[in-house]
Amino acid sequence: MEIVFIVVFVLGYLFIALEHNIKVDKASSALILGVSLWTILIMAGHDVIDITSKHFTDFTTIASDKIAGKSLDEVKHAFVEFALLEHLGELASILFFLIGAMAIVEVIDMHGGFTIITDKIKTDKKITLMWIICGITFFLSAALDNLTTTIVMVSLIRKLIKEQQLRWLFAGMVIIAANAGGAWSPIGDVTTTMLWNGGQITALPIVVKIILPSMVSLLIPLGILSFTLKGTVERPDPNSASAKGMDAHGSGAEVTPREKTIIFFVGLLGLLFVPAFKTITHLPPFMGMMLSLGILWIVTEVLHKNREHGHYLSVISGLRRIDLAGVLFFLGILLAIGSLQTAGLLKQLAQILDNSLGNMYVLNILIGALSAIVDNVPLVAAAQGMYDIDPSGIHAVDGNFWTMLAYCAGTGGSMLIIGSAAGVAAMGLERISFGWYLKKISLLALFGYLAGAGVYIAMASFMH
Repeated sequence: MEIVFIVVFVLGYLFIALEHNIKVDKASSALILGVSLWTILIMAGHDVIDITSKHFTDFTTIASDKIAGKSLDEVKHAFVEFALLEHLGELASILFFLIGAMAIVEVIDMHGGFTIITDKIKTDKKITLMWIICGITFFLSAALDNLTTTIVMVSLIRKLIKEQQLRWLFAGMVIIAANAGGAWSPIGDVTTTMLWNGGQITALPIVVKIILPSMVSLLIPLGILSFTLKGTVERPDPNSASAKGMDAHGSGAEVTPREKTIIFFVGLLGLLFVPAFKTITHLPPFMGMMLSLGILWIVTEVLHKNREHGHYLSVISGLRRIDLAGVLFFLGILLAIGSLQTAGLLKQLAQILDNSLGNMYVLNILIGALSAIVDNVPLVAAAQGMYDIDPSGIHAVDGNFWTMLAYCAGTGGSMLIIGSAAGVAAMGLERISFGWYLKKISLLALFGYLAGAGVYIAMASFMH
C-alpha cells in the first residue's frame, strides 16, 4: 500500500507540474491529490500507519478513553481523523496568515502605496534593478519572514516591470532571496523558527553561522545573471489606476497623497509587527496578522467614511482581490504533505538517508534537496524527532548539524517553485508555471544552494 501511496503522490505532482500542458489549473490537481492521499490513508491505514511512531503513541495516550475496547484497525482510523484535524489546525494558521498578508498588500496596492517605493527606484537597467530588489528582499525577509516578504516584493515588481516573462524572472529571484534571507534569522523561516522554539538553536549563533552561506546562495545566481541579463525594463503605464492610487472598480475614488502615505505605513508597520507580536505573546503568527488586518480595516473605514464610493477602497474590497485559487492550491499541497507525515513515510525516508549516508554534511544537503519536493516543515520535524540534543556532539545546541539543517532546509526549497511557501505564494500571485521555473530558475538556485553549503562546511572546518 505504501507503493500506491507514493505513486498517487508522484502522479499528483506531475499534474501540477504539467499544468500548462494539460490545461488544468494546478489548484484542482493539488486539492484532488491532498484529499486522495488522506482517503487512501484512512481506507488502508492498517497497512501504512506505523504504530511505533511517537505521534501514534501520543494519540493513544491522549485519547485512551475514546479508544478503549476498540480493535487496532478502529484505533488507526481514529488516529487518522485525529491527525487530519491536527494538521488542519496547522494549515489554518498558515492559510489565515497568507490571506491576511495578501489582503494587507492588496489594500496598500489599491491606494497606490507601493509608488512610495517605486518612485524612488529610478534605474531602468535590468541587472541593477535585480540587485536592488534581491537586496531588499534578502534583508526584509529576515525581519518579516520569507512568505510575507515574497508577497510584498512580487506586488512591488508588478509596479516596476510590464513584461510578464521578465517579471517571472524577477519573481523567481525574489523566491531565492526570500528563502536565503529567512534562513539566517530565527523568525525568517518557519523551519528556523521550529529549531529555535525546539531549543536546537539560539538567536545570535544562527545569525553568525548562517548569514554568509545564505548570502552566497543568493550572490551566485545574481552573479550568473549579471553576465546574461542585459537591457532595460519597460515599466507599466504610470497613468494606470493603481499607479495613481485609484480603486480597481473604476469608480473614480482617487486617493490623496496623505491617504496613500497613511495606508502604506500602517500596512507596512502591521506586517513588521507580526514577528514582534509572536515573540511577546507566543501566539501563532496568524494572530498578529489578523490583528494588523483589523487595525488597517478600521483605518480605511475612518479615512473613507465620508467619501462616495469609499467602500471600494476598504479591506473588504482587498479581500475580494485575493487570489483564492492560489490559497486553495496551497491547501491541497499542505494536505498532501501532511498525509505523508502521518503515514510515517517522511520519517522512514529520513532514517534511510541517515543509515545509508552517515555523513552529517551530505545528509543535510540531501534533506535540503528533498525539501524542494516535499515541504521542509515535516522534514525538519522528522530530524528533530530522530535526534536528541547532545551537549557534547554535533547535535548540541547550535551545533553544526542543527545550524546547517537550518540553512539547507531554508534555502533548498528554492530549487523548485513548489518547494517553499515563498515559491507557492509567488506561483499563485504571478501564475508562474512549474516548467518555466524549472528551466529558468532551478539551476541557478541549485548552484547557489551548493555554493552556500560549501561555504558553511569550509567555515565549520576552519572554526573546528
